[in-house]
Amino acid sequence: MDIKNTIPSTIAMCAVLSIPNLVIAEENSVKQLKQQLSALTKKISTQGGGLKVKSSKGNKTFKMGGRFQLDFNSFDGAYNADNNGASGSDLFPRRIRTYVQGKVDNWDYKLLLDFSDNSGEITLARLRYKGFNNGPVIKLGKIREDISLEALTSSKHITAISRPMIANVMSPYFKFGVSAYQYFKDTGLRYAIGAYKGGSFGTDGKNSNGNMDLSYTGRLTWSPVHSGGEVLHFGLWASHRDFSGDTLSAKMARGEVRKTNVRLVNYAAGGDSFAIDDLQQWGVEFASVNGPFSLQGEYAKRKVNAVAASNDTSFDGYYITASYFLTGEHRVYKKRGVFNSPTPLSTAGAWEVFARMSNFDATNNNQGTEVDVVTLGVNYYLNKKIKFMGNYLFSDVSGPGASALVGEHDSGNAMTLRVQYLF
Repeated sequence: MDIKNTIPSTIAMCAVLSIPNLVIAEENSVKQLKQQLSALTKKISTQGGGLKVKSSKGNKTFKMGGRFQLDFNSFDGAYNADNNGASGSDLFPRRIRTYVQGKVDNWDYKLLLDFSDNSGEITLARLRYKGFNNGPVIKLGKIREDISLEALTSSKHITAISRPMIANVMSPYFKFGVSAYQYFKDTGLRYAIGAYKGGSFGTDGKNSNGNMDLSYTGRLTWSPVHSGGEVLHFGLWASHRDFSGDTLSAKMARGEVRKTNVRLVNYAAGGDSFAIDDLQQWGVEFASVNGPFSLQGEYAKRKVNAVAASNDTSFDGYYITASYFLTGEHRVYKKRGVFNSPTPLSTAGAWEVFARMSNFDATNNNQGTEVDVVTLGVNYYLNKKIKFMGNYLFSDVSGPGASALVGEHDSGNAMTLRVQYLF
């Protein structure tokens, strides 16, 4: 036997015989890649966009995405009192935000940037630790204070285009600080407590010695019912804030319409603003979901301790919102004690109608205003990414400082529209 001639022949024969196996392996690889691509496409379409990368063990992730909200406003009367109550309008990007977030084992992070005012701003910069078994979660950085159900609900998921007045008066939203929170699934209880750097509502956040003022905030919620389309939520929060003699900002909130030239909630209208030592504020929350119908309301009060005792005062406000999904969806309750938007039940999208009554009383010692706003609205959720919103608002301004602030234009009407896209 000629071994030299046999070996090449044998190798050639093995190569020929292996071709079908190579073809099958290649077909399986292509099939697997197609399945992975299909799963990724489906996940993106159902979760609202964005890019997410996950390790094979699931202990490391990276995700990026964002939101774009374009608003149109038309308003008159009290909203445009500086222009004799004439009709005014504006078209503007309310939020242009992008984020990156991820996790490594027990740590996770999120960075949220906003570009809506033609300049980049760090809205949120959070580092979080979840490594305590059956213990609290710790977060630090620029984070959201646990004040008000509506203020804590993301702007992606709020029912009306603008939050009610008490949310904007009471909440500083994102501040640098550290907090701890914990959720007990069996009972539906959740607590959160934190300390934050001062600097909201008119203070520069430092005392006369240059030391940092602090704010302390806590929130307790209870959801005895939180399954599917049935929710019952109760909440209580409180906050103490040092001012070190700085002046409390007089222009507390707009009348729930962005880009107007008058802030209707003004405690110094018809009088003067004043310096304060500190303030305490607290609020109670209630929400109920029964299938497509939901009811949500809050009451909050602020007690002001002024440098001059004669200026000591308090302000309070409330709102109540009733919502109904014509297409059968329901609001989604999260264990953080907030709400998310629903997923439309069909490709035709989801329709929601709502009404909200809102009040804030900032009157004291023959000055200041009290504002009432009624909002009627409709929302259309095309899918998880795209949402269209339309609101019509009726406002009324009263109190001893009303004439000084808005003159004879003690009422106003507004129409606000929004298109929202998540990516």
